Amino acid sequence: MARNALGKGLGALIREPEPQQISGSSGAATAAAPAPVSTISSGQQMIDIELIEPSPYQPRTRFREESLEELSRSIQSSGIIQPLVLRKIGDRFQLIAGERRWRAAQRAGLHRVPAILRDVPEELALEITLVENIQREDLNPVEQARAFERLMTEFNLTQEDVAIRTGKDRASVANSLRLLRLEKPLLEWIEDGKLTAGHGRALLGVVDMKLRAALAIRASRGGLTVRQIERISTRRTRKGEREAVAAPVDPNVRAALDELQKSLGTRVSLRPPTSKFPGQLRIDYYEDSQLSAIYEKLMR
Repeated sequence: MARNALGKGLGALIREPEPQQISGSSGAATAAAPAPVSTISSGQQMIDIELIEPSPYQPRTRFREESLEELSRSIQSSGIIQPLVLRKIGDRFQLIAGERRWRAAQRAGLHRVPAILRDVPEELALEITLVENIQREDLNPVEQARAFERLMTEFNLTQEDVAIRTGKDRASVANSLRLLRLEKPLLEWIEDGKLTAGHGRALLGVVDMKLRAALAIRASRGGLTVRQIERISTRRTRKGEREAVAAPVDPNVRAALDELQKSLGTRVSLRPPTSKFPGQLRIDYYEDSQLSAIYEKLMR
């Protein structure tokens, strides 16, 4: 697959098909039973809605009921303005873009919908679907984070690569991915709109799980702003650091740290665990090549 096309938008990912008339499995169209697929303009077809299947790569997991109902009323009044994008799978069709329109069209009682057919392989269909949804900016924060993660996992991309392909900046991608470190109940609250993504990132700074849960409950009820959670997290962290500094380090542990520093060739520090915070082992590095060398040594 040509990766350099991905930074040019979705149009660069897919090939325009030649205008064509496609025969349905039931044969030629008649006045009483129109063909399941027929050409209405150059490159655009009318497709039987029952032949269309949702994409297995769709990052959206939730479709807002009121939004679908509003779109359905609009389709009943004005029709589908922007055609769906499909690819042919056997005798049926798979959505690449336009699942909300497809769902709303079903509610509106449409039997056929305008669509553009694209000839794309499986791997590219996954990428187009993920990128198209991210670029539309109508995913909730957790869906977007999972879409970023899937792009990185499925295509072995870095955060910088994902940022280029989706038109985001790298910091936005990194901040989005951080949300996935939250516990499942908190992720569900963000998806439901009970917490904002900002609340979620602030809660990541709270190490104590019981305190994090308590703060999340207060925030979901409107009792805490993002800034207030950040201040609480900062105070708790500083208190934990003071406790850790005051705690004596076992001579055997100190000797082990010295050996580790010599082996890795960089500063290594330890923060012992406290009643409220887990212990931390910190390894400093100053450039990417040094990080790679540390990684190789640790993996051996």
